[in-house]
Amino acid sequence: MQSEHIQRECVRRHTKTVQIGQVQIGGGAPIAIQSMTNTRTEDVEATVAQILRLEQAGCEIVRSTVPTLEAARAIGEIKKQIHIPLVADIHFDYKMAIAAMENGADKIRINPGNIGSTDKVKAVVDVARERNIPIRVGVNSGSLEKALLEKYGGVTAEGIVESALDKVHIIEELGYDNLVISIKSSDVLMCVEAHEILAAQTRYPLHVGITESGTVQSGNIKSAIGLGIILHQGIGDTIRVSLTGDPVEEVKSAKLILRTLGLRQGGIEVVSCPTCGRTKIDLIGLATQVEKLVEDYPLDIKVAVMGCAVNGPGEAKEADIGIAGGDGEGLLIKKGEIVRKLPEGELLAALRDELDNWNYTDE
Repeated sequence: MQSEHIQRECVRRHTKTVQIGQVQIGGGAPIAIQSMTNTRTEDVEATVAQILRLEQAGCEIVRSTVPTLEAARAIGEIKKQIHIPLVADIHFDYKMAIAAMENGADKIRINPGNIGSTDKVKAVVDVARERNIPIRVGVNSGSLEKALLEKYGGVTAEGIVESALDKVHIIEELGYDNLVISIKSSDVLMCVEAHEILAAQTRYPLHVGITESGTVQSGNIKSAIGLGIILHQGIGDTIRVSLTGDPVEEVKSAKLILRTLGLRQGGIEVVSCPTCGRTKIDLIGLATQVEKLVEDYPLDIKVAVMGCAVNGPGEAKEADIGIAGGDGEGLLIKKGEIVRKLPEGELLAALRDELDNWNYTDE
C-alpha cells in the first residue's frame, strides 16, 4: 500500500515523446535505466559481452564512447549482437557523430559547443534528421563557458541551465527538435537545483544523473539523495547512476532507486535489520547471500532477513516471506505465519525452495 501512495505523490512531468530504438522515453513512458560501457568500443567482443551482462541486470539503454572511426564502425557490429538501444557518445569530432549514425547508432550524445562551427553542427543535425535519430544535448558543470562563469561568478545551477538551453537553441534553429537534454554536476544540491530550473523551462525529456559521483559506496549515496529528490518531483525520463566500478552495479542501483520511489514495480525487495548484541546468527553473511540469491527471480515481493527473536518475527511478518534468526537457528515466516523452525545452516536453502515454488497468484 505504501508504494501506491508514493506513486500518487510522484506526478510525472509532461514531456514530448522521443523514440530511442525500440524504447520510448518521455510522454509518460516508464523511466528508462541507462548505463555506459567502460570497454574499448573498438573491441567488439568485450563490449558486446559487457552489454549482455547489463541487459541481464535490467539495463534498457546503453551508451558507448566513439572517439575513433574504428569505434564508429564497431557500432554496427555491436548492434547485431545486443537487444537494447545503443547511444554513441561524441565529444569533439563531428565526423564521429556522423559515422556512428551511419553505422546504426540509435541516439547520439553531443555538446554542440565542443563540436565546432555551426556548419559542423549542421552536418550532424542533417544526418540525424535524415535518419530520425535523437540527439542528446549533454552539458556538465565542468564544461561551462568562460562567459557564463563570469556572468554567474562561477559554476552555478543557473549557468548550467543557460548553457544547456543555448546548445538546444543552436539545434532548434537548424530546424530539429528530436532532442533529449542532460545536465550534470558532481555537486548534488546544485544538480538538483539545476534540474528544477530546467524542468520549468523546457518540455524535452531529461536524462538525469549525478556525474562523477564516486565509488560504489559514495556514488550510491550521492546518487540516491540527488536522484531521489529530482525523481520525486516528477523530473526525469531516463536515469543513470554513475559509479566508479562495474557498470552492472549502476543498473542495480538505478532499479532500487526507482522501486524505492514507487516509480517501478517488479523485482524482489530485501529488507534486513541492523545487527545488535541480540543477534545470535551470522546475519550479515545471511543477508548478503539472500540479496544475491533473489537477483534472478522475476517476483514482485518483499523478503525480510531479521536477526533476533525480539523484533524479528514481527518485522518478518510484514514481508511476503522472511527469516527471523534465533540462537543458531531461525524461523521461516510466510504471509505472516510461521512455517517452521530450522537450523541456521538450512535457512538459505529453505528460502530458495520457497522462491523456486512461489505461487505467482499470491503476489
